[in-house]
Amino acid sequence: MNAENESRVSNDRTISCRGLYWNGPALDPESVSTFARESGLDDTLSALLLSRGVSSADVDGFLNPSLKALFPDPSSFADMDKAASLIIDGLLSGKRIAVFADYDVDGATSAAQLIKYFRHFGQELVLYVPDRIKEGYGPSADAFQHLKDEGLDLVITVDCGAAALDALAHADRIDLPVVVLDHHLMHGAVPACAALVNPNRPDCASGQGHLAAAGVVFVLLAALNRELRKRGKAPSELPDLFSFLDLCALGTLCDMAPLKGVNRAFVVQGLKILQRDESVGLLALSQVSGRSAPRSVTDLTFGIGPQMNAGGRIGDPWLATRLLASERMDEALGIAEQLFSLNEIRKQVEHDILQQARHQIENTLAEAPDTQILVASGEGWHPGVIGITAGRLKDEFHRPVIVIGWGEEFGELAKGSGRSVPGINLGSAISKAAEAGILAAGGGHAMAGGLSVERNRIDELRGYLNQNPELFTEELAQAREVQIDVDVFGSALDMNLIEIIEKAGPYGAESPKPLIRIRNARVEFSKIIGKNHKKVLLHDGTGKIDAVAWRVDGRPLGDVLVKDNVIDVLGYVERNTWQGRSSVQFEIFDAIHIK
Repeated sequence: MNAENESRVSNDRTISCRGLYWNGPALDPESVSTFARESGLDDTLSALLLSRGVSSADVDGFLNPSLKALFPDPSSFADMDKAASLIIDGLLSGKRIAVFADYDVDGATSAAQLIKYFRHFGQELVLYVPDRIKEGYGPSADAFQHLKDEGLDLVITVDCGAAALDALAHADRIDLPVVVLDHHLMHGAVPACAALVNPNRPDCASGQGHLAAAGVVFVLLAALNRELRKRGKAPSELPDLFSFLDLCALGTLCDMAPLKGVNRAFVVQGLKILQRDESVGLLALSQVSGRSAPRSVTDLTFGIGPQMNAGGRIGDPWLATRLLASERMDEALGIAEQLFSLNEIRKQVEHDILQQARHQIENTLAEAPDTQILVASGEGWHPGVIGITAGRLKDEFHRPVIVIGWGEEFGELAKGSGRSVPGINLGSAISKAAEAGILAAGGGHAMAGGLSVERNRIDELRGYLNQNPELFTEELAQAREVQIDVDVFGSALDMNLIEIIEKAGPYGAESPKPLIRIRNARVEFSKIIGKNHKKVLLHDGTGKIDAVAWRVDGRPLGDVLVKDNVIDVLGYVERNTWQGRSSVQFEIFDAIHIK
């Protein structure tokens, strides 16, 4: 697209480089002033909290979320007390217990919490993580049979299992008790198992459906401690659950669980635990990758998370859990080196697939601009990176994207992974396609889903998902709306603003970082850094702005970031720390070409 045509008008509204509509700050000055007066906060922080629906009376609870105030009663979860009793029976009687974990960060942090809990009592859990390519997602009859043959007395599944009807039925037939700890959406009857704890099971009244699996497991640990106290254990004999909060926070953030309710407390308190540098695994991964010890949400989601996922995506799926459960630095460093190497390979594989999938989607939209759910597919596309590719394309095209791959390593079926935009429940759409018989299997939650499909039915799936376009029109229009939090001058980008923004955090799913607009900024300097990023210097007449734009070279946004262009720019104010010194950096999200 020509840079001169980046900014165009449709229905009297300017469309940005990313194809988005910007909505100006929605709050009137009087409301902000009233909030500031009632809360005792400054106007900028007041505006940020108001835009997130926080009342002046709830300010302290929002800024300082505590587990004491927000932690749910474990007994409010269906089967939680039953699960705790079964697990403690096994712990006290010395039974052989396995934890069966999903291969992503949420699964790894969930399993690591349980492993560390059992180690407190001198017992070691058997770990089982399925191979993404050979075994697919979740438990299988073969996996349960293997564990039974190995003499296991109890299996605890984490971040998976709720939809494994056939596998659980087989476990029941061979008399292998299974406790399921999950958080994914469920449909139909609860499968046969020893206990199934899932805040999203139809009959669960906990109201905690926003939890990641790591959060569900943390609540279980509280139930386990309570059960042990009932059986005569003194509080001093029990694990300090606060020491598990760094794992809980990591899983919550990397699984994109909404940062509301107790999830906010998990993350805020977990970041405090992170400051102690007690996690040998996280320290080792940071050291190997040349990063400082993780301290922030960004460190966890963009630094630690992708590297930990690399094992499950293209290598050994057991690595992430083993790293997080490690208590020896020599062992942790060896695992971290493997993960770092796999992540470097993953980045190249992902880049190649992303280019091909983007080309397919651009062709689709050229022929059918109103396509609601975008589907790209290709032979040999590695199943370990199709999910992250779907996420990048979702961000680029602002509508749900499903990426499907097939090949010898997949077996008979093609495998797909999808990511959605707010307002469209992709997991539900995929489940309906499975119920219609188009998919061999499929499901997920609102923002993400997975599926298995016969290769010759991919076009049928594409048609099914888009057969009722009016169903999603309003939601997709809303997905292209961007709400600006505040307008600022370049001279206002200082450490004081950083501190104000950080006070309103942490930021993540359903609690996005504040979007800042700077108007009429001239590009004084621009250069490509890395493979396709841009480093620019802007000046809006009040001050200079050091800025960076990620993965934009050759894209419409990158085309306007050239010397002497005047742009309205939208982005995030970030703290850039290097060698112990902090500075302000503006991360460009979008722009409108003025002249």
